[in-house]
Amino acid sequence: MDRPDWAPEGIDIGRPSAARIYDYWLGGTHNFAIDREVARGVTAVVPDTARIMQANRAFLHRAVRFLTEQGQRQFLDLGSGIPTLGNVHEVAQKAAPDAKVVYVDIDPVAVAHSRQILTGNDSAVVIQGDLRDVDRILNDPEIRGLLDFDQPIVVLMMAVLHFVPDSDDPAGIIARFADVLAPGSYLVISHGTQDTMSDEAKKVANENFTRTSTPFESRSLPEVATLFEGFDLVEPGLVWSVQWRPEHPDEVGNNPERSAAYVGVGLKR
Repeated sequence: MDRPDWAPEGIDIGRPSAARIYDYWLGGTHNFAIDREVARGVTAVVPDTARIMQANRAFLHRAVRFLTEQGQRQFLDLGSGIPTLGNVHEVAQKAAPDAKVVYVDIDPVAVAHSRQILTGNDSAVVIQGDLRDVDRILNDPEIRGLLDFDQPIVVLMMAVLHFVPDSDDPAGIIARFADVLAPGSYLVISHGTQDTMSDEAKKVANENFTRTSTPFESRSLPEVATLFEGFDLVEPGLVWSVQWRPEHPDEVGNNPERSAAYVGVGLKR
C-alpha cells in the first residue's frame, strides 16, 4: 500500500485506528482501507453508526457554543482525533475570537493533520500525547504557554473514554485533571454505550474494535455519571447526545437512544 502524503512516517498503515475509523464515519478522507474495513464491519450490524458519530459531533458544536456564551475562553480537547469540519477552535473562535484551544491526541496522523490546519493560528496548538499520561500533559510547555490554569478551562473528552479500560481508571484520570482546574471550569464528556444494542451487534462490534489498538469499553448511564464526580451537571444533565440542548425538536426524534452515546457538561464546584 502506498503511503499518502498526509500520513507521517512511522505509523502502521496496516493496522486500523479508532481515530481514522471515526474520521471515515464523519465523511473524512484521512483513513486507510483497513480502517474502512473495520468501519463497514461495524456498520453492517449497527446501521446507525454514521448517524451516531454525526450526532456526537453536533453535540460538540452545541456544547462549545454554549460554553463560549458562558464566557469560557480556554479549551483543552483530550483525544481530539483527526480534524474534520467544525473543530473546537473553529466553533469557539467564531463565537469568541480570543478563545484559546489545545488539542491532544495519541494518533500521529491526527496530530500531523491538526498542525497543518492550525498553521498561522497563534491561539490554537496540538500536541501528541496520551490522556492517561496526565502529568506529561499538564506539564507540557506548549500547553502551559497557551492556557492559564489560574483561570477556568473547559476540558473536553469527546468519544474517547470508551477507549480507556477500567484498568486504567478513567475516573481517576479525570480527577487528576480536575485537581488543577480553577473553580468555574467545565468538563464535557460524550461516551459511547452498548446499552441498547443486541447481543449479536455487541459481539461483532467488539470483535472489530479488538483489531485496533484501542478496544471499545461500553459503560452504562450510572457508570458514566460517576465520571462527573466533583462537577455539577448543567441542564439537562446526563442524556443521549441528541437530547442535550437540541436546536430543534426534530433533532431528537422518537428514539433518542439510537444516538448510542451519553453526554453531559459539568461545572467544577
